[in-house]
Parts: sequence; structure tokens; C-alpha cells
Amino acid sequence: MADLTVVILTKNEEKNLRKCVESFRGIVKRFVIVDSYSTDGTEMLCRELDKELRKKDSRLDFYQNKWISYADQLNWGLKNTDITTEWSMRFDSDEELIEDLAAEIEEKLPNIKEPVNGIILRRRVYFMGRWIKHGGRYPELLLRIFWTGKAFCEQKLMDEHMILSEGTTVTFRYDLIDNNQKDLEWWTAKHNWYSNREVLDYQMTLEKRMDTALEDKGTSSGQAKMKRIAKNSGYYRLPKFWRAHIYFIYRYYIKLGFLDGPDGKIFHFLQAYWYRFLVDAKLFECEKKGIKMKPQGGLKA
Repeated sequence: MADLTVVILTKNEEKNLRKCVESFRGIVKRFVIVDSYSTDGTEMLCRELDKELRKKDSRLDFYQNKWISYADQLNWGLKNTDITTEWSMRFDSDEELIEDLAAEIEEKLPNIKEPVNGIILRRRVYFMGRWIKHGGRYPELLLRIFWTGKAFCEQKLMDEHMILSEGTTVTFRYDLIDNNQKDLEWWTAKHNWYSNREVLDYQMTLEKRMDTALEDKGTSSGQAKMKRIAKNSGYYRLPKFWRAHIYFIYRYYIKLGFLDGPDGKIFHFLQAYWYRFLVDAKLFECEKKGIKMKPQGGLKA
């Protein structure tokens, strides 16, 4: 069993949480759930999972905290839940480990020594049950496991990454899976909510009120840093609306997104075109009317 605590944020994740926790196959000492006052059966499910895990010398502890932002919630969980294991892990409730990654973590983590304080994992995204292999979406390389107390979540409203305060990283071989079980109505509602956050993030970036730890030589995944540079110094310098066209063409045709079939076509269109166009439309409205986007509460969907 790895000396590892997995921190998971939840809000109405009854459909996803069991498969998420069970995908670890009993390899970790503790799960910490930081819930933003779910109204479904998430809390009851957590209590059931805790009873099951304690039979395997593991446990699941349930906390609740008012949602401000993902970064605030995650950093609160890392600081206020009495984590005593050597390693900590950031994980989302709609994610799973493949069996090979669970075995790799259990085998390799106890043997990692300083100066390595972070583990980068490969993530594959599923949409409508299909693995999105193309369009530049695989693999996503993310810093997810870190020596307890040696990393924090950057204070961004969108695309928040873990940043090591010291030390270096290694990359594991096998994948984690993002495979949300909720429907398309929920997905579009979530991305409409995301679009407001993205507009506010952009406005605050222009005002130099956003965390720049990743850009300022912060240690995370190299891919994450390159994407941030490409977004801020490339994408956002292109004309509004046209950049959504260009990005979709890049994703769907140049990066071969069309090979992901009809499910992939829906995903790439909605995620690379509709969502980016919606963000531009809201930016256009804000600039035309002099609107400052307000901070977003938790997702209502």
C-alpha cells in the first residue's frame, strides 16, 4: 500500500465517485473528500465507501467547505484535513486509474527519493464513452502526485495546475482516465459556467491580478507551461471569433480529430469551437458594454 492521500473535490458526484475510488484498487492509505455541499447522495455514498475501505486498512474522510474556486477548495483541502502521509495526490471525481497505473504507483512511489518531489501522470479523456485520442488531446501531462507540503494549486480561475515549491519531477508510464458519466446537458451547462470563469480569468490576467507561478519558472509539467504560453501569447492575440474557427480547424483537421468518429466530432466541435466562440462572445459583450465579469459561485447543474 502506497503512503499516499488522495484529495478529491466533489459537488453532486454520486454518479462518478464510486468508480473513481474503486479504481485505486486498495493501494492508498486515505481518501479526503472536500465537498461543496452536495444535494444528491454524495455524502451518504462517502460514508458507505469509508466503511468498505476500513475493512482494507484504508479510509475515506468527508469534509465540507464553501466553494470559492477550484484552487481555493483544493488548497483548503491540502492544508486543513490533517494529511500525514508522505505523498499527496490531486484527483477529480470523474477520473479513474487504469489498472496498470494503480500497480505502477504502488510499486514505484515508495522508491522515489529527493530531489524528486512530483509525479507527472498521463491523462486520457473519454467523451460519450469514447476515448478521444486525437485533436491534440492525448496525452495530457499533469503534475498530480507530490510530496506532502511541497506543492500548491496556482490561483487561476481556469486550467489550474499544481506547482512544486521545490524539487524535480518524473513521469509515470501509464494513464489515468477522465470519464464523466453525466449527460450532454450537464456538459454544456458546465462549459457555459466555465466560459464566465474564463472571461473573468482573462480580464484579471490583463489587469495582472492572476497568479503567474507557472509562467515564472514554476515546476509543473512542461506541456502545461507550453499550453499556457501558447494560449496567452498566441491564441488571445488572434482576432476574436476567427480564432475559434482557426482552433477548430487545427484540432479537427491538422491534429486529426476527425479520426475520433462521431463522438469525437461532437467533442471537438463543442470544446474547440462552440466553447471558444462563446468565450469570445462574452468578451465582446463585456467590452461593448463595459461589463466586468463577476466571480462565479459553484456550478448549479
